[in-house]
Amino acid sequence: MSRNRLWGKLRPYVMIGPAMAGIILFVIYPVLYLIYLSFFKYNLLNKAKSKFIGLDNYSQIFSRADFYKTLWNTCLYTVGVVVLTMVLSLLVAVWLSNSTKFNSLIQVGIFTPHIISIVSISLVWLWMMDPNVGYLNYILKSLGLPPSQWLQSSKTALGSIILVSVWHSIGYYALIMVAAIKGISKDIFEAADIDGASKLRVLLRITIPMISPQLFFILIIMTIGSFKVFDTVRIMTGGGPNKATETLVYYIYEFRTTNIGYASATGVVLMAAIAVLTVVYFRMLSKKVHYS
Repeated sequence: MSRNRLWGKLRPYVMIGPAMAGIILFVIYPVLYLIYLSFFKYNLLNKAKSKFIGLDNYSQIFSRADFYKTLWNTCLYTVGVVVLTMVLSLLVAVWLSNSTKFNSLIQVGIFTPHIISIVSISLVWLWMMDPNVGYLNYILKSLGLPPSQWLQSSKTALGSIILVSVWHSIGYYALIMVAAIKGISKDIFEAADIDGASKLRVLLRITIPMISPQLFFILIIMTIGSFKVFDTVRIMTGGGPNKATETLVYYIYEFRTTNIGYASATGVVLMAAIAVLTVVYFRMLSKKVHYS
């Protein structure tokens, strides 16, 4: 009996043990080590010159103009991607919420970009946005519109990156919203139809409030993912032209060998910014989320 009682008390901890070990090993330890390195001037090529410098890395971060430029680019990218993706995904989801064979086929098509490597997608878009031989400029010329420099100009490069990211994400988040909309009782929509409510009013007063938990979840993960964007920037622009598309993670990447301590401190700042933004989201929007 004593062994059974002991096993009954220990069993929950034994069951979650492997998961907790993975979290400690691959999440908590790297974060703590990142914070530890941020207090050092650490050169990966010459470890003998590494030394403890306290908060100097952090003071250096907030005194450099290139950091604020990178932070501004990241914020613009995040706002553009999150707003455009959520609005377009919602419109697509409302359109695809009716169960038809054609809509089922469209759902498969719009989800395809999400299962393709972002590296491959970036390379294809890089060719399409070439100002000389790219297909997009050919379309613009065919419509009588002036061609764009796309990734070659600092005025349009960040917008081009946002365009690719939105195109890549719409299908995935639209399907999440489609599933949420189909979970709403049809009686509610029938009652609104009987009352003569317009489609816009149904969308604003019924659909959006009823799927607000899913929208809130998408908002959080999209914001975090946008702040951590790297692959698209690395392949399509390399942070250029003139650092117009350099984001925080790519900024950290540039210091990966020359100054690990400074890169680590920037990583800590990024982590803190995401944490603060997530808390703000929960404080401001969690009360507006309807779970029933």
